Amino acid sequence: MIDKLSWLTFQDKQLLCARSHGKHIYYIPGGKREPGESDEAALIREIDEELSVHLKPQTLRFACEFSAQADGKPEGVNVRLRCYTGEAEGTPTASAEIAELRWLDSRHLDEISPVSRLLFQWLAEQGLIR
Repeated sequence: MIDKLSWLTFQDKQLLCARSHGKHIYYIPGGKREPGESDEAALIREIDEELSVHLKPQTLRFACEFSAQADGKPEGVNVRLRCYTGEAEGTPTASAEIAELRWLDSRHLDEISPVSRLLFQWLAEQGLIR
C-alpha cells in the first residue's frame, strides 16, 4: 500500500492538480510522510516543496480518504489517498519537480489517476467541482 496525503484547493468549481516531469497524468498536490511525521506536518512540507505556498496548520481539516490501484504499478499495488482542506499563504507555483499545474474537474477523468477519479466523483457528488 502506498500511503499519500493530498491538499484540496478549489477555484471556480475546479480542483488544483499537478503533473510531474515525464508523467502524462495529473495528481492531487501532496506526497508521502517521512518516518514519525504527522499528516499535517508532512502535508505542510510537501505543499511547500511542490507549490511554494505555506499551509496554515490551524486550518487543516481531514476531508476524505480513497484507495485504488496505483497508477503505473504492478496489479494489486494500491494507493491510499488521505485528503485535507486548508488555507494557504501565497499563490501556487510549480516547483522544480512539477511540470505543470492545472485546474481540473470531472470532465478530465481521463487525465488523472484511478484514485483521483474516485475523489473527483465524490467531489462532484458533494457539489464542490463540476
